[in-house]
Amino acid sequence: MAVYASSEFSRVFSALDRGGDGKLSAAELRLCMKEALGEDVSAEEADRLVVSPDADGDGLLSQEELLGLALAGTAAPKEEGGDRRRVLREAFRMYAIESEGCITPVSLKRMLGSLGSHQDVDECRAMICRFDLDGDGVLSFEEFKIMMDS
Repeated sequence: MAVYASSEFSRVFSALDRGGDGKLSAAELRLCMKEALGEDVSAEEADRLVVSPDADGDGLLSQEELLGLALAGTAAPKEEGGDRRRVLREAFRMYAIESEGCITPVSLKRMLGSLGSHQDVDECRAMICRFDLDGDGVLSFEEFKIMMDS
């Protein structure tokens, strides 16, 4: 699973990295969030999202820095935990069917396809099954958080 998740994350990162330079700027992050979530994120908020995990201080996010943000542990300070929860919530909404408030095999297939990873519904169902704790065939936000922590 870790290798699969890593390769999937690399594909997602490449799709976000519009400039192809291996780094995400606040502008690229804003554009992606607008396209994926349909929400305008202020320049200040995008800057805060980039600065928080920016370990080398270059004002850009490398793939490793973005992964660190996504997988940040629960031992982070409270203000960072709030940022992490918000980022996870936004990521969850990218994959979820809004009317149902969960990630279904079809919604996962659709989102992965838009990021250039073409899986069939059965593969998506198997991916969901690994973290579907209540056995309902979909991922809730809490199950999604567990998946991102693994």
